[in-house]
Amino acid sequence: MRAGFDESNSDARTGPEAAPRSHGVFSSLSLRIFAVNLAAPVLLVLGLLFLDEYEDSLIAGELDALRTQGELIAASIGEGAVVVETENADFPSFTPNGNLRTLQQDTARQLIRRLAGLAQLRARLFDRDGNLIADSRLLQGPGGEVQVVDLEPVDDNDLPDMMRDLFRTTFGRFGYTRGLEPYTERANALASDYAEAAKALETGETGSAVRLRNLDGQKILTVAVPVQFYRQVVGAVLVSRDGRNVDRRLFTVRGSILAMFGWVLGLTVLTSFYLASTIGKPLRILAEAAERVRSAKTRRHHIPDLTVRRDEIGELSGALREMTESLWLRLDAIESFAADVAHEIKNPLTSLRSAVETVARVKDPEQQKRLMSIILDDVSRLDRLISDISDASRLDAELSRAELMPVKLKSLLEALAEMQNATDNPDAPRVVVDTPADDMLTVPGLEGRLAQVFRNLIGNAVSFSPPGGIITVRAFRNGRLVVVEVIDDGPGIPAGKERAIFDRFYSERPEAEKFGTHSGLGLSISKQIIEAHRGSIIAVNRALSEPGRTGAKFIVRLLAD
Repeated sequence: MRAGFDESNSDARTGPEAAPRSHGVFSSLSLRIFAVNLAAPVLLVLGLLFLDEYEDSLIAGELDALRTQGELIAASIGEGAVVVETENADFPSFTPNGNLRTLQQDTARQLIRRLAGLAQLRARLFDRDGNLIADSRLLQGPGGEVQVVDLEPVDDNDLPDMMRDLFRTTFGRFGYTRGLEPYTERANALASDYAEAAKALETGETGSAVRLRNLDGQKILTVAVPVQFYRQVVGAVLVSRDGRNVDRRLFTVRGSILAMFGWVLGLTVLTSFYLASTIGKPLRILAEAAERVRSAKTRRHHIPDLTVRRDEIGELSGALREMTESLWLRLDAIESFAADVAHEIKNPLTSLRSAVETVARVKDPEQQKRLMSIILDDVSRLDRLISDISDASRLDAELSRAELMPVKLKSLLEALAEMQNATDNPDAPRVVVDTPADDMLTVPGLEGRLAQVFRNLIGNAVSFSPPGGIITVRAFRNGRLVVVEVIDDGPGIPAGKERAIFDRFYSERPEAEKFGTHSGLGLSISKQIIEAHRGSIIAVNRALSEPGRTGAKFIVRLLAD
């Protein structure tokens, strides 16, 4: 089983047979793209469909036209249908107290009928007492009055009218029609039934009103104009017209808006499909691929490579691929590390077991003493090995969380050299530090971990140096880098092993050194620390740069602060 997976806790979704999550025809992101793209045009067209201000201007224009036509009709009646009754017919007096001005009903009816037909409106005439004496829709006949209703022009295409009526009875009720006075009509109408007509009779001022006919939801526009004869009000003309012209104009504008909305809607849908296919679909593919990789136990599944897109999704694809590969490499490293640890621990355990089993059967005190010495060495080796393994296992977590601080390498190297040279053994190798006098060689890092690296390198050089040898620690600045070299006088590195010495548990120790003194993790841990500081470490033989000389040279490069 690959490290990091626990099959006992897996369920139907995380098993190898787990199916990717189904997103239906449209993913959630695709639906959101559609919603966001459609919200603006839909709200815009809903707002424009009401067009309250435009409707107000149209109604005001219709009322102005009705006022002009009503004034013409009133003026015509005032000139042609007013009779003056006086005491002396030959010499009439036009003073208000001496004359009586009345409307001649037959003439008024003819004028109302004729002028209203030309203006294509309905006109009603009220006398001074508010009684209806003429209506353009009433004809006098032998059998009484006949009501005339103007019909709409014949149109083969009834669809626009049907759509207009449908809109007026639905959305139209939320617009200008709100709060309008209902329009009612009695058989024997009086001027008092219409406030504007009563006002025209009482004050001589023109008035207008907009009402709503409940029968069909149509607006009725009315204007009342006083009929005057030499500034004396003798009646009132009430002209009216329904709001069909306003509805037609509004419907024409709304039709244009809807037509434009149709084009915008089509373009928005196409754009949304394009965005959904270029954003939502690739993300869903990446999510399903990540799900398959998560539930898989092998590297058979891979993240699709979408880096050719050269956009954020391509960057996400590349990041997921790199992350997946890094995770597999980490899992491989964990497996390899676990195998190496098991192997390295098994050797001293085997030796320890053998020594323990043997010491129980040996009676010779000298042999028992040697076996106990072996047991102690194996226990020390296990303790050292476990300590180094523990340090290596927690190194990644520590380096990823710790905050880098300025580290003065000059002071650090001098302190390590002083510690190494503080020994009573005259044959111990001496450490010589060669650094610039006026440069502290500051680098960003973790001082404790960098000290561990150079302590390992100096300790490694000491173990390989001959008695009385010199170990040179040279540090200098090279551009944006600080370079530290640890040079010894030992036998050097075996040919072809310059890279292998940084592998875990690699051990190439001097013959005189006691077996088990080192775990083989020192250089591996040093390399891990340096690379976490975005630096590099290599090992070469001294003879490459100094022909005829023996020894090894470890070169560490770190970014300067």
